[in-house]
Amino acid sequence: MLDLTGQNALVCGSTQGIGRATANLLARQGATVTLLARNPAALAAVAAELPRPANQTHQWQAADFAATEALRRAAEQALAASGGFDILVNNTGGPAPGPVLEADVDAFRRAFEMHVLGNQVLVQTLTPHMKARRYGRIIQIISTSVREPIPGIGVSNTTRWAVAAWAKTLSRELAPFGITVNNVLPGFTDTDRLKELFESRAAREGVPYEAVVEQARKGVPMGRFATIDEIAAAVAFLASREASYVTGINLPVDGGRLNSM
Repeated sequence: MLDLTGQNALVCGSTQGIGRATANLLARQGATVTLLARNPAALAAVAAELPRPANQTHQWQAADFAATEALRRAAEQALAASGGFDILVNNTGGPAPGPVLEADVDAFRRAFEMHVLGNQVLVQTLTPHMKARRYGRIIQIISTSVREPIPGIGVSNTTRWAVAAWAKTLSRELAPFGITVNNVLPGFTDTDRLKELFESRAAREGVPYEAVVEQARKGVPMGRFATIDEIAAAVAFLASREASYVTGINLPVDGGRLNSM
């Protein structure tokens, strides 16, 4: 069990799915967690349920990643309330599925703002504290599509690649300060997002939803989809002191599905 006692973590997109599982695990390991998402009622409910093994006082901050300057203000408020963050987990819901050729310009603009610009303003707000301490962990939860594009999610493929390139660049800039920057690439994971993608593909191809699910499962050497807790465990390792010499990587957590090295 990794020990994060005494550390402050800001976890984005943390009212459901992988983000919520990550917040729960970091709290269980002793971190004081601030949740960041859009829905105040959901944030309050999740914060109330987070573990408190070190008597932590967890917090939450409502913000929309689609509103960049409002997100910056929310991050500043969270920073002031926490006294500084040691861990930042960037996690935002993916763009709507569909072929890249059919995507309009606004879809790309919205996705870029939510994922790249949102990450940028959070890092700009939080890293001065990390630099002063010469310690920090920044983790993006993105997708295996940065290694192998996934058919039918053109805008997402494009945007996730942009995030991966941004993170790699950032990792080199922040390495001298003891701050690591890494990406976790979930494979097929049992979430509402995966269900949405499979439903879209089934409708597009005119096949039963169950057939799409079975085909996807057969493509995973382990023969099953990941749980949200398995993805959270990878994030928790990269957020730990033990991962101090790991930076600038894309870590697939995909049951062996990727064909590339």
